[in-house]
Amino acid sequence: MEVLSSETYDLKSTDDVVLVRQAARRMAVSLGFGIVDQTKVVTASSELARNTVEYGGGGRALLETVRNERKTGLRLVFEDQGPGIPDIEQALTDGFTTGNGMGLGLGGAKRLSHEFEIASGPGRGTRIAILRWK
Repeated sequence: MEVLSSETYDLKSTDDVVLVRQAARRMAVSLGFGIVDQTKVVTASSELARNTVEYGGGGRALLETVRNERKTGLRLVFEDQGPGIPDIEQALTDGFTTGNGMGLGLGGAKRLSHEFEIASGPGRGTRIAILRWK
């Protein structure tokens, strides 16, 4: 997979979450995503950026436009050095939450993406990568 462009954002506050949302929308538009796909990317980016700030204690987001031999897409990577997720399977279950949310964040972000990768564990922080193809 070839990276066509990339942008990195520090995630320390809700203001940073807004910046990542805006960047994800701008990049999706530049790739020619329709409104439904734009909305999916923006929603997933918002959930994952918010989780990085709230549960990971802050971190960073990497947004990349990518291309393989057949198509282009938007890849978003969120990383933190927080406490990690002790049970990833449980965290992906709709309705599970450790905060005040509805428990749709991780599972919802996975459903909104064509590709989803997560690496986490107690004391290791969390890295989540999603990709949405055009």
